[in-house]
Amino acid sequence: MKIRISNLKIPSERFSDAELEAAIRHRLHFAPDRCLSWTLVRKSVDARKKPAIFFVCTVDAAVPDHEAQRFLKRRIPDILPAPEETYHFPAPGTEKLRERPVICGFGPAGMFCALLLAQHGYRPIVIERGACVEERERDVEAFWGGGALNPESNVSFGEGGAGTFSDGKLNTGVRDTNHRNREVLQVFVEHGAPESILTLQKPHIGTDLLKQVVKNIREDIIRLGGEVRFHSKLTGLNIRDGALCGITVQTPEGLREIHCSVLVLTAGHSARDTFSMLSACLPMTAKPFAVGLRIEHPQRMINLAQYGSEEPKNLAPADYKLTYRASSGRGVYSFCMCPGGFVVNASTEAGRLAVNGMSYHARDSRNANSALIVTVGPEDFRRAIACGPDPDARRTADRTAPESLKPLDVPMQEALRQGEQTFPQSLNQQEILAGMVFQRRLEEAAFRAAGGRIPVQLSGDFIAGRMSDAFGEVEPCMRGLYGFGDLNTVLPDPVASALKEAIPHFGERIRGFDRPDAVLSGVESRTSSPVRILRDDHGESAVRGIYPCGEGAGYAGGITSAAMDGCAAAEHIAEKYRPWQE
Repeated sequence: MKIRISNLKIPSERFSDAELEAAIRHRLHFAPDRCLSWTLVRKSVDARKKPAIFFVCTVDAAVPDHEAQRFLKRRIPDILPAPEETYHFPAPGTEKLRERPVICGFGPAGMFCALLLAQHGYRPIVIERGACVEERERDVEAFWGGGALNPESNVSFGEGGAGTFSDGKLNTGVRDTNHRNREVLQVFVEHGAPESILTLQKPHIGTDLLKQVVKNIREDIIRLGGEVRFHSKLTGLNIRDGALCGITVQTPEGLREIHCSVLVLTAGHSARDTFSMLSACLPMTAKPFAVGLRIEHPQRMINLAQYGSEEPKNLAPADYKLTYRASSGRGVYSFCMCPGGFVVNASTEAGRLAVNGMSYHARDSRNANSALIVTVGPEDFRRAIACGPDPDARRTADRTAPESLKPLDVPMQEALRQGEQTFPQSLNQQEILAGMVFQRRLEEAAFRAAGGRIPVQLSGDFIAGRMSDAFGEVEPCMRGLYGFGDLNTVLPDPVASALKEAIPHFGERIRGFDRPDAVLSGVESRTSSPVRILRDDHGESAVRGIYPCGEGAGYAGGITSAAMDGCAAAEHIAEKYRPWQE
């Protein structure tokens, strides 16, 4: 019988498998020469008593039934029966598929949906507007070096989605009663990711490894009978009697019609032209999100603050998670923290600039970076649309806003405080897409701020409202050209004010966080999708045959949660239909 033993503490500087096994034997009172089989389940860091740092481990150990029962009868809190954590794909349904299922988007959601369907005989067709990862990497590197932006092959569009050029963080807070999280991690390992992601509390792969992993998954889908078609952008839906009967796809050879009755929409959070097209066809709603800036500090400083040592032994570069409630009531928090990482130009549209964070597997750059973001809602969107690109127009926004963009009849700021995730559903098309327009206004301002380069500013200068003209001890670690700009001209006043209030507070949490030479850059505008495509409990839109899924559809917030949602979409399809037959 397997039992789960938790809260096994090992000093970080002398952690090893031998030390962990010794701790297991001590907990079970097993002699050193007794045969013992165990598996590491989870490993996290306890730095509450720094500089004394511990790894806290959970293991599953195989012991004879009578001994397991003896431990369990004693009701020891840290020894429990090992739970069943096996993922089960549903038995196939009975309805016949008229055509092969189509998946739009080859990010984490589309990739895992396609892989599961291919593994179970459904032979999916994947359409992806961007390029394969090999071609995409060349396009991105050329852009970061000063070349032209390819609007269809960049940090957000292409094989693997936006997650391919990110830190590859795989932690998620999604409740997982179906064990999809474990399945996602296992699939990554089977396709080339390090086995450590199965046990680390905060697993990550890194951009350099992710590129090969997603290629391996693509090749597996094709080997299993699926297809992956790059440079193929969804441009229209053919709907008849409330059901899908086909799609229009833009390819290098021109427009092409694909007959299909099952379509999984897994477009990413930056597919704005797709959102505009879909808003005329499908029930959608706007949703709140958050925007802000990236901040960079020396990684050694973060290590010292979190671990008590600039170069701790056996420990990964330190991370952090910070939250603050500004006097205005807006939430301010760190997001997508990248230890030993880079700030990257993540733009997707000409004349607009957005940034993101990225780390390679080693996380060995000299800086740590994270987004500092502030919650925004419909009032912010209304002002931005009324203002247009001119920031001076903010003062007259209330007088000039179109009637259709007046505040909604809901206390949205209160809804944001309570973590509400959706707006009311009775919105017109302009209101549904207002968050997307808001993002574009910010990105236009960011593009102007430094002449098309990533605008950077020292934290102290941002707070004081003056331009920077030289770096201090902190120099940027960036992928993409950058130059000094005033980030106060990029952000709406309420967002900038909340950040200026939060940064000194964060300095009380992490010593040095508020140092005046920390480097800020912007704009971080793509934290999540600005819309949600509505679906029922079976994952299906009001238009039969369409399954909105993943981050772009408004149901996920990272690689793992998007991949898990892709698994759920595949399950819904399998529960209804039997595998593909000619």
